[in-house]
Amino acid sequence: MGKFLIFGATGSIGSNLANKLYEADKEIHLIGRDEEELTKLSSKLSCSYSVLDVLSENSFDKIKNEFKDINIAGIAYCIGSIDLKPLSIAKRKDFQECLNLNFFPIVEIIQSLQDNLKRNNGSVVLFSTIAVQKGFTNHSIIASIKGAIEGLTVSLAAEFAPTIRVNCIAPSITNSKISRPILKSKIISDGIAKKHPMKRIGEGEDSAAMAKFLLTKESSWITGQIIGIDGGRSKIA
Repeated sequence: MGKFLIFGATGSIGSNLANKLYEADKEIHLIGRDEEELTKLSSKLSCSYSVLDVLSENSFDKIKNEFKDINIAGIAYCIGSIDLKPLSIAKRKDFQECLNLNFFPIVEIIQSLQDNLKRNNGSVVLFSTIAVQKGFTNHSIIASIKGAIEGLTVSLAAEFAPTIRVNCIAPSITNSKISRPILKSKIISDGIAKKHPMKRIGEGEDSAAMAKFLLTKESSWITGQIIGIDGGRSKIA
């Protein structure tokens, strides 16, 4: 049995995923920037961790070297951002910075660990957004880059089958650190919740439950899928 690597492990989705895999008796390794939070979570879950900033140079060489002798069962990239801006004031650097955090690290991580994943019939879970399928004002930056992630998902699923499975989760807005500025107003939060058929904001455990399923052998016949965890908003709202 190999380890499941969770990038962005101290975030809402990442920490919930870590808990769910721990409860399922899976070996996990937490990866993130906040050493204090990683220490707390790793102590609670009795697991290993690495302090890593995906924007730093040579970070993926470190990952490759660290795990060269360890079997990897799966990878979840739970790092992301919410980049909202009207196109009229968006700059090239806004799109570039979004790519640098949301897209390029995924490519480098998979390149670094591809042989390991192949050897262990591993699974990769990526994250997109409902905004790719359902247009929202001021979402041109994040929707474009997350759309690239969806394209990467299906391309890699085809390229790696049958040895590595690659799937993508597309959540609607979720209670988390990065969404706090948007949801801090109860009026705005309640208004957004009402736009969802399920009449609430998503929680980290909603997406984490699907991520856990997609990472493990429970989903062994599922690859190349973009799965909406969005309270029904992308289809029936």
